[in-house]
Amino acid sequence: MVFTNKKLWTFLACCLMAVGLSSCRAGHVAALPGQTFTCAFPAAIPVGVRQGVYHSVAPGETVWRIARMYEVDADIIKEINNIKDVTDLEIGKRLYIPDAARRKDVITLYPGRKWEYMIIHHSATGRGNSSEFNRAHLKRGWKGVGYHFIIDNGTCGKDDGQIETTPRWIKQADGAHCKAGGMNSKGIGICLVGNFSRDKVSPRQMDSLVYLVNRLRKFYRIPKKNIMGHGRVPGARTECPGATFPWKRFRARLDR
Repeated sequence: MVFTNKKLWTFLACCLMAVGLSSCRAGHVAALPGQTFTCAFPAAIPVGVRQGVYHSVAPGETVWRIARMYEVDADIIKEINNIKDVTDLEIGKRLYIPDAARRKDVITLYPGRKWEYMIIHHSATGRGNSSEFNRAHLKRGWKGVGYHFIIDNGTCGKDDGQIETTPRWIKQADGAHCKAGGMNSKGIGICLVGNFSRDKVSPRQMDSLVYLVNRLRKFYRIPKKNIMGHGRVPGARTECPGATFPWKRFRARLDR
C-alpha cells in the first residue's frame, strides 16, 4: 500500500495522539494461583469519535477480527504494523489502529448441534483478561484458556463489559471449565472477570452477559433451564460464579 502525503501526515498525527493516550496509569493485578502480572487501564473512545489507539492481541484474535472491532480496513492495519504473515499474530503484540471507531464486540455464530448448555463462571480474581488466563491455564497443562468467552471488568487493557472470544470458541472445541456433567463437551463456558463471592457484577458486565447469552441461546436453541452457574451443575463442588452473583436479576432480563 502507498500512502499519499495527506495520508502520511494524518497517520503521523494519529501516532502522536496515540502516544499521549497510551501513557495511562498501570496497576498491579491480583494474582492467579502462583502468578502475578501487571496491566494497563483502557481509555475508551467516545461514541462518534475516531482516533488512533493501540490494541493488545488476545488469544484467537486475527487481523480480520481486530479490523471489524474498530471498523478499520485490515490492509491498513497490516501495512502500518508491518505484518507479513497474518497467520502468525503473537499474543500480547501491540498493534496501532489508526482512525479507529469505538471498539465493538465481534461474536461469530457457527452452525451445529454441539452446544446444549451455557455455564457461567467468575474468575475469582479482581483483575484479568483472556491473555492472562491463557497464560495461567497453559501453566496448568491445559491447551490455553479454558473458557469460550471472557467478559472483562475494565482491567488489563480491556473495557468494562468487553466480550473476548477465545480460540476454543473460534475452533468450536471442547472447553476446560467444568468436568461435572460432561459440560466441557456440550456447555459453552462464559467467564466474567471478578470475584463475586465478595464483589458485584458491574452493570456493563451484566449488559454484555445478557446480550451474549441471548444471542447464543436463540441461535443454538438452548433452553433457559440449561443456563446455569458452574456450582449449580450436578456434581460440581464450587460456589462459582460466587455467592453475590445476581441470578434473579439476570434471569429476569433474559425474559424481556
